[in-house]
Parts: sequence; structure tokens; C-alpha cells
Amino acid sequence: MQNPIAQKLQRCVESVRARIDFVPQIAVILGSGLGDYAEHIDVRQTLSYHDIEGFPVSTVPGHKGRFVFGFVGDVPVVLMQGRVHYYEGYAMPDVVLPTRLMGKLGAQVLFLTNAAGGVNPTFAAGDFMLLRDQIADFVPSPLIGPNVEELGPRFPDMSEIYEKKLGDILLREAEKLGIPLKQGTYLQFTGPNFETPSEVRMARLLGADAVGMSTACEAIAARHMGLRVCGISCISNLGAGMTEQELSDEDVKETAGRVAPQFRALVTAGIQAIAKEAL
Repeated sequence: MQNPIAQKLQRCVESVRARIDFVPQIAVILGSGLGDYAEHIDVRQTLSYHDIEGFPVSTVPGHKGRFVFGFVGDVPVVLMQGRVHYYEGYAMPDVVLPTRLMGKLGAQVLFLTNAAGGVNPTFAAGDFMLLRDQIADFVPSPLIGPNVEELGPRFPDMSEIYEKKLGDILLREAEKLGIPLKQGTYLQFTGPNFETPSEVRMARLLGADAVGMSTACEAIAARHMGLRVCGISCISNLGAGMTEQELSDEDVKETAGRVAPQFRALVTAGIQAIAKEAL
């Protein structure tokens, strides 16, 4: 009997392929502040999540809930415009279903973006952080349950979950653009509540530089199926207890929106350089 996760994934692939013939090289999950990135690429096809059989639909305000297929320069990409979060109530296999689907559609690289809270005291709101490693132990692994053999091994290696070569390319492109790019480790909490000051201190003790409510589970699913992974966080705020300011989603959106032009430029340059040098 086929694994039900594999069956659902295959139904989604067939549903997309019935409407979309575009084959991407790079998949990009658009985080807060990058929702309008699709307006800056050469769009060829779009597909609403509602039109994909059995596909989870993002419930977060401001997340459009569609795939956008097109070109960044001459690089074929698929953009996930509105990610699905664990805190929305979906099972973890559904949270990472979009990642697996984009891989099945042909993507070789997953470029993750997000808005994150800074827990490194040298960070400031509006900084960018290159993801070099992650801590995902506070959410269920997307690989729990019967292994989907068609995707990858039961016990996949995660020693370089974010590929160093891709990260080095992003660092160089940021330097060319004059955009400071910090480096660090990302920790995923469940959300949707922001962290307490004690949780922020704990994250720092564990070695995290930034915390958020997405990304790490997607990276695990991507590496499991052999995708190459890179990622950048926009530090939208400092963690609770690091300033006198209370945390709010409005402040996250304000910061992400303020630095969005730089974020777009960095993602665009990174996509083109990765395609040229690493694919």
C-alpha cells in the first residue's frame, strides 16, 4: 500500500501539471516583506492553492496563497506567495507539502526567506541574516511517520542543511550590492505567540541568532528529497526582553516593508548568481 503522504503529493503534482507546464530551476518561499516580489519578475503562469486538489491554504492575512511561475532574468523560478505555517493548525506533512511539490515540479534549489526575531544582541531590526544552520527541535519533524521512500532515506544527513557554496554566493552578492549580511543559526518555534523573554534567553543559550515560526521544517523536507537549500532572514524585531518595546505583527510588517527593496535586490542577485555558478 502506497504511503498516504506520497499519494497526496502525487495528486497535487498531477493537479498542477494539468494546468501548468512550466519547469522551474529554483523555488523561492516568500516571507513577510517579500509578498509582492512576484510583481518584479517576468511572470508566465500563476496557480491559486485553491485550484490544487488537497492542497493546504494559507490563512495568514497578506499571504496571497498562490504559486507564481516565471523568470528572474533568464532563470526559471517558482515563487510560493504565501507559505503554510504549523500554527495554522495543519499537520506537519501538509506544512511541507508545498516544498515537496516544488521539488517534484523540477526545482533543484530551495531559497527560503522569512521575517525573524533577532536574539543575537549584535543584531538590529532591519538587518539581514544568512542562514548557516538551524535548530528545529521545538516543532515536530516533517519526517515523523512512515518514510516516503520515493523522496529520500529514512535517516537523512543534516550536517550541511544550508549549503555552504550557496551561502557563500549570497554573501558575495550582498557585498557587491553594499547590503550588510549577517550570518547565523535560525531556531523555529511553533508560534503563533511571540516568545517570552525567558524563551529568547534560552534560544540564545542554545546557539540561535534568530527565531521564527517557519522555515526549519521546510529546510528538513527539502534536504530529505535532495534539494539544495539556502536562506535569508529579515530581522524584523529584537526578541522579547531585549528592548522595552512590546512585540506586534504590525511592527514586523513595518520593518519588513521598510527594507523590502534591499531584500528584493538581494534575492534577485542571489537567484541569478546561484543559477549561473551552482546549477
